Amino acid sequence: MEHDRTRTRAWVLHPEIKSDEQRRVPGPALEEAVALAAALPDLDVIGSDIVRLPRAQPGLLFGTGKIEELGERFHDAEVELVLIDGPVTPVQQRNLEKAWKVKILDRTGLILEIFSDRARTREGVLQVEMAALSYQRTRLVRAWTHLERQRGGLGFVGGPGETQIEADRRAIDDQLVRLRRQLQKVIKTRTLHRAARAKVPYPIVALVGYTNAGKSTLFNRLTGAEVMAKDMLFATLDPTMRRVELPDGPEVILSDTVGFISNLPTELVAAFRATLEEVLGADIVVHVRDISHEDTEAQARDVETILTSLGVDDERPRLEVWNKIDLLNEDEREATFARADRDPSIFAISAVTGEGIEPLLAEIAVNLQGVRHETVLTLAFSEGNKRAWLFRQDVVQSEEQTDDGFQITVLWTDKQAAQFAAL
Repeated sequence: MEHDRTRTRAWVLHPEIKSDEQRRVPGPALEEAVALAAALPDLDVIGSDIVRLPRAQPGLLFGTGKIEELGERFHDAEVELVLIDGPVTPVQQRNLEKAWKVKILDRTGLILEIFSDRARTREGVLQVEMAALSYQRTRLVRAWTHLERQRGGLGFVGGPGETQIEADRRAIDDQLVRLRRQLQKVIKTRTLHRAARAKVPYPIVALVGYTNAGKSTLFNRLTGAEVMAKDMLFATLDPTMRRVELPDGPEVILSDTVGFISNLPTELVAAFRATLEEVLGADIVVHVRDISHEDTEAQARDVETILTSLGVDDERPRLEVWNKIDLLNEDEREATFARADRDPSIFAISAVTGEGIEPLLAEIAVNLQGVRHETVLTLAFSEGNKRAWLFRQDVVQSEEQTDDGFQITVLWTDKQAAQFAAL
């Protein structure tokens, strides 16, 4: 059977392990794993299966009968890569690769591949490279020996009896040290950028949510931008920010962030923390959910877990947006609107059609206005920059010129008053 030899033929397996208390609904979990695989440009997913197990076998993950049955299927379909949607130990990986004569990639490895394919900013690239090296270190894969040569020197460091695995591990450790140094420089630069941005008086509204919940589509509708918005997991990796003027409200910076995912590899939590620092500094966090997804409750729990681990506290104003109501049938729509009506922090919308967007924007504006109070300021003629700042903020109610300068009445929030005092 002819096929495109430039693309790797892949098969996706989702092990449903009965003894695992954290297991997810198998159907949607397998769909998500296939979508993850489809997010890589060089893969052809030619088949997928849910494999039910009473418990994971320590050395092989699956039972021997199941391994033989799958092995025949992979051989007949000319499979080159098997993606296992879950954790696979280095021993299990080695044994399965030997039994099936294919390459094995687990969920962590797959997500790392996608991230390395998508990262665009210098910092994103460094974080993903570090995460991949940390992951590889546990695998002790001999593919990393080329790092040895990068270190230079005369070859005395290793010592005469060093094994290949020890050399690989040391090569990875050296590379990690180098990457950490580079990353520290990038982070220092970004901290300076963020300090400069903090002087810009616009509040930040951060969109967060499970991958593919429709954040980028909503971002594009609100900003008129053309951020990549595809029916694809991790379509956007690096955060994107745009200035938006809310109707009857302040101007804000809207931030579109990377989508979250369940069982996020621990190696990538640091990369998430770096790209999500805008969320940590946001005035409002808007959690976008795909309400049409059958596992939407579990996805919402995963997002909350990651937000908590990143240090986003409950004190931060939080709105929940139930997106994709255009995909619901009439009964589901009615039930969704009824639930949203009972909770003022929930908004049912369609980012595609625009339905429900106006009430959401109005609520964001109300949250951001804070309690505004009136103040009368006296400015000298020489303080033109302060006067210009007040007008840019759109807080000036009236102004009178005096012999020495201006008397200006402003209506502003405590945050704006503090920013003015720092000018």
